[in-house]
Amino acid sequence: MSLPIAPAKAKTTGGVALGDRLFVTGGKWLLLVLLTVAVLLPLLAIFWRGFSSDAGQGGGLVAARELFASANFHWLLGNSLTVALSVAAIVVPTAYLFAYALQRTLIPGKRIWRGISLLPLLAPSMLPAIALVYLFGNQGLLRGLLSDNIYGFWGIVLGEAIYTFPHALMILLSALSLADARLFDAASSMGAGPRRAFTSITWPATRQAVFAAFCLVFTLTITDFGVPVVVGGDYQVLALEAYKAVVGQQQFGRGALIGMVLLVPALLSFAVDAWLRRRQGDAMSGRAQVFEPAPSRRRDACFLAIVLLVCAILLLVVGMAVYSSLVKFWPYNLSLSLKHYQFDDTAGGGWLAYRNSITMALGTALIGSAVIFSGAYLMEKTRGRLNLLLRLLSFVPMAVPGLVLGLGYVFFFNLPGNPLHVFYGSMTLLVVCTIAHYLTTAQMTATTVLRQLDSEFEAAALSLKAPLYRHFARVTVPICLPALLDIIRYLFVSAMTTVSAAIFLYSPDTILAAVAVLNMDDAGNVGGAAAMSTLILLTSAGVSLLLAWASRGLLKRSQAWRQRAPGH
Repeated sequence: MSLPIAPAKAKTTGGVALGDRLFVTGGKWLLLVLLTVAVLLPLLAIFWRGFSSDAGQGGGLVAARELFASANFHWLLGNSLTVALSVAAIVVPTAYLFAYALQRTLIPGKRIWRGISLLPLLAPSMLPAIALVYLFGNQGLLRGLLSDNIYGFWGIVLGEAIYTFPHALMILLSALSLADARLFDAASSMGAGPRRAFTSITWPATRQAVFAAFCLVFTLTITDFGVPVVVGGDYQVLALEAYKAVVGQQQFGRGALIGMVLLVPALLSFAVDAWLRRRQGDAMSGRAQVFEPAPSRRRDACFLAIVLLVCAILLLVVGMAVYSSLVKFWPYNLSLSLKHYQFDDTAGGGWLAYRNSITMALGTALIGSAVIFSGAYLMEKTRGRLNLLLRLLSFVPMAVPGLVLGLGYVFFFNLPGNPLHVFYGSMTLLVVCTIAHYLTTAQMTATTVLRQLDSEFEAAALSLKAPLYRHFARVTVPICLPALLDIIRYLFVSAMTTVSAAIFLYSPDTILAAVAVLNMDDAGNVGGAAAMSTLILLTSAGVSLLLAWASRGLLKRSQAWRQRAPGH
């Protein structure tokens, strides 16, 4: 009776080993190829194009010296640095106070204020700028409050501040959510007041996050051209110059050189932030107790006033953009109409751009989440020589602005001799570029939750001779489903609102909604641009809410193990 069973068991074991080998080794090599093509080669193409002395290329070191020594470049660089530093100086302290109010006070309505503060994340960067035009432009609703119009330095600063505020806020919210009540109890018992407790406990624990938020805001501002296009006026910046050099003037070498310049602050910020992370100790120990803020009417009243002011500004900007999209003819006919939503009758891309954005966002969310989560699992739960290289390549996009990545894709995939040239201008390339652009943040989310899983799960699967890929699909994915849904939501919203990288890669058949906003604004159809921005905002918010609602049933089924048993 035992003779027929032995061969079958050996065959099963061999099949398991072969399947696991294909899943682990094949998956890692496939991920390495994807990261090389989607991240490494486009970046190398930027340096090749910028320093190439061939005719029609970058012009080599001679052209670089001429560009970097020119007065126009110094003017652009000075403008960019001034704007980026001004925005960071405004946004980071404001976001810190806002995050402190949500995490360390007892103000009412915290969920409402947090939802309002994240609204700019759901729209392209041009939406705040368009709203500022309708508020403070030459025919703006609040034009009388300014001695001059909004176009120029302050227009860019205000638009970028609104656009980057939620990005800084998310970092600071995470930092301020970690607090050990024992430290505050000890400080109180020693006679330290709230101010002394803040300077000795809260600030040392959060200053690295403050610097990270500063670097993020600085990088987002110096590499964004959406706001300067709308409200920049005669105040030019480097990102806008790179955009005009490639799209408007076809000067690819000049665009490559400026792209390399824009890469420097991002790389420096990333390197210093990584150094500070290594120097900072753990924020909480395993014996930490949850911090509960003590009641204080005066403190809560002050922070509530700050939160209300910030939310009022954000609602004014977003509400103005939505209202302007419904006005028939600003400012002469303020009756409400859906005229600006008839995109097929105006230049810019029409409803095709909106459908393309939905397609790209779905492809990015579904394909990207599967690739990123599977890759993170292989790197964290299996051993191999490729792990270190894969981790390094996965962190590269964090230090590469979207504008620079898009330029790299132009220089690499647009080469006639490149066999991958067939993908240039296709929806496939747009999806790949968007996944690569937002890969690091999504992978860090997946890695964080995977590291919380004990390695005994994989050991149990191996002892039962269950294939690792089956264990991944039936055990790991259900346990990590909340984080996976967050990755899907993040990738979808990011794909709907992205413009920095996709602006160089679309064709007439694959134009995107965020790109259509730029085109309509360039054509003078500001109302249509506001309407398309509003549509992107509503779509991102609607899909996020729908995904959150639909996931409740899935979470109840897959996360039942989190519920306490009766009587416990």
